[in-house]
Amino acid sequence: VNELFRVAAPGGRIIIVTWVHRDLEPGTSLTKKEEKMLRKINRAYYLPRWCSTDDYIKLLEKNGAKNIKRDDWSYVIAPFWKAVIRSSLNLKSIFGLLRSGFSTQRGAYAMFLMLRGFNMGLIKFGMITCTKPDE
Repeated sequence: VNELFRVAAPGGRIIIVTWVHRDLEPGTSLTKKEEKMLRKINRAYYLPRWCSTDDYIKLLEKNGAKNIKRDDWSYVIAPFWKAVIRSSLNLKSIFGLLRSGFSTQRGAYAMFLMLRGFNMGLIKFGMITCTKPDE
């Protein structure tokens, strides 16, 4: 978020479209099962800790963002998972994956974890827009 504000022109529009974990009610946290799922995905994809759309909004507000809007685009992404899984479940794809090496196999495993997290409501696809303040 800091880098977005650094490079955006004053009054410029900032758009963030990213994977996030579910928003949390005040005073609550992710379950141990959810934390474990996210750690597995992070290890497979070499990702930093996840955050929620609410977390992004707090960071944007801290930077003085104006006109913050948010939307959950998870419903737009849902067909993507079925297409990816369908395309990978053929003999040619499976043999290609076996020959591809460990890092590609690890990425394929992570996609199945992402699908599982998505289906359990843990992983969302968030869209956030805002305007950088005029300076």
